[in-house]
Amino acid sequence: MRSVYTFLFSLVLSAQALSGQPAKQKPERPHINIQVVGLQPGQAYLIGVFAGQQFRADSAQVDAEGRMLFQREEPYAAGLYYVWLPDRAALQILVDEDQTFTLKTRKGELVEAMEVEGSLDNELLYRNLKFETRYNAEVSEITAGMQGLGPDSPQYQEKKTKLNQLIAERKTHLDEIFTQYPDAFFTKYKKAGQNPDVREVFKADGTLDSALQVYLYRTEFWEGVDFSDERLLHTPVISNKLQRYIKELTVQHPDSINAAARFLVDQVLDYPEYFKYFANWITLQYQPTQSTLMDSEAVFVFMVQNYFTRERAFWSDSLQTWAIQKRAGEMAASLVGKQAPDVKAPGPDGQYYSIYEIEAPYIVIFMYNPTCDHCIEETPKLLRFYREWKEKGVEVFAIALDTDDAEWKDFIATNNLDWINVFDPTNRSIYGKYWVDITPEIYVLNPERKIIGKNLKVYQIGEIIRRDEGRR
Repeated sequence: MRSVYTFLFSLVLSAQALSGQPAKQKPERPHINIQVVGLQPGQAYLIGVFAGQQFRADSAQVDAEGRMLFQREEPYAAGLYYVWLPDRAALQILVDEDQTFTLKTRKGELVEAMEVEGSLDNELLYRNLKFETRYNAEVSEITAGMQGLGPDSPQYQEKKTKLNQLIAERKTHLDEIFTQYPDAFFTKYKKAGQNPDVREVFKADGTLDSALQVYLYRTEFWEGVDFSDERLLHTPVISNKLQRYIKELTVQHPDSINAAARFLVDQVLDYPEYFKYFANWITLQYQPTQSTLMDSEAVFVFMVQNYFTRERAFWSDSLQTWAIQKRAGEMAASLVGKQAPDVKAPGPDGQYYSIYEIEAPYIVIFMYNPTCDHCIEETPKLLRFYREWKEKGVEVFAIALDTDDAEWKDFIATNNLDWINVFDPTNRSIYGKYWVDITPEIYVLNPERKIIGKNLKVYQIGEIIRRDEGRR
């Protein structure tokens, strides 16, 4: 199991991926000359970005006049870089094919005093940063002044009008750059980072349709991104958008996450680097043990079965693909909403007991190991729950794992476990039926023997059952 996840993780964070390969760059030697007047001597670092991770691309010595020179034989991968200065302040620079340019500024006024020579992208970057500095200060002042004012008051409306004017000025500022320099790397970068407008859409009765509003915002969220431009992967904009799209704009329910993932990933199937990054990132977010989502396996299974196939996972060999597909297949049988598999295994008396022979409406499947610390801690809690809920129609089917007959029976006796206990030392009766990542594992089945809960703590079981009863 660990090897599968290590394989996934390496696809995103490998040293080769972080160092990057120059994207369509001329084979020229970089010569980036930077001066920060008033900066003390020391070491400066050129920090690159790839797929949400930062890496050190180079370093340079800062002299007594605040000058530093970044140069090497091979060009830097095109993207956005941070220049970390000896005083821990940082500059942003855009690097593209032409990697010979000069920046000059002053300590304490890195953005305001910036002068650029030889780089259109950095001229545009700092034109925008200077505008944004003023813009953000004015917006903060206005929004602070709106606090405590009634929305219908003249003062509030006056400030809202000024705020709208500022927003319109920002849009005009960007539109002018985008129109005048449509092919500049800065334009591609800045466009990719813009959010769609929030549309005012109304229902037939005239009320705001907030559900449709959110849907439109989410579906238009990626429209400004040029997926044919791999340089954007070497900036923070793609990872930031991906994080927000999946974790903030998408309801954290497996069905919603899977729909959002399909909508996005299917757009980049013909753009290999984006496809590899998106598919791996989403899968890693919802791998078992790494997510608090109740049924994160449903997302993991969906991603693996749809995108980690021999035809699509070009970055893996056939053995790796087979291993992760096998793992997802084992998880697929016990997803929430699925018909629960039956388990028939021997109890302490040698008789066989079956889940499907239980008459209680609700069944808690408890899989544990007698020596597991968390199992030892959770078992008394579950026993108290069972004795309270047994008369309400709940039975526990406890399956011991990775133990031996004596250890299992001793655990039952020590804890006075009077629910149904089974143990199959061959594991044949449970293999491929209920996914267990870390013990203890708790599943809940309803009267139709559908899985209605998994990856649960004992205190959550009652709520899961009450919610199911409320739907009847």
